[in-house]
Amino acid sequence: MTPFRRNSAASVRFAERRQREDEAPRLREHLPRLVSLKLEIVEDTGTGSNKHVRHVVLEHAPALFLIPCGDPRCVDGEHDVTATVMRALDAGQTSFHGDHDCTGSVGSAFCTRVIHVDGTAEYGR
Repeated sequence: MTPFRRNSAASVRFAERRQREDEAPRLREHLPRLVSLKLEIVEDTGTGSNKHVRHVVLEHAPALFLIPCGDPRCVDGEHDVTATVMRALDAGQTSFHGDHDCTGSVGSAFCTRVIHVDGTAEYGR
């Protein structure tokens, strides 16, 4: 088994994603009326699917929605669903849907993973 390396490609990508999130504007500042946000994310693996739910903690959340590719062989893969989520929230939608193809590659081919995002938002006055 290979030991964890601090400078592995995965850890570098994680650090870069964390930095972009830290530098992004805060969701609470952009949408003060937003009370709750839940994202149900289904990743189509080609042979099945993986599903998880992200309950966004609004007090600290960036207005940036990056989801890493779930394929460990994928290089530079992620799903940036920021435009989909922010467009729906700016329009005051209480539910929305979006799809996104992975931007990475597996070997010499493009990654074929796709995610489907179903969002539920609640607003106050």
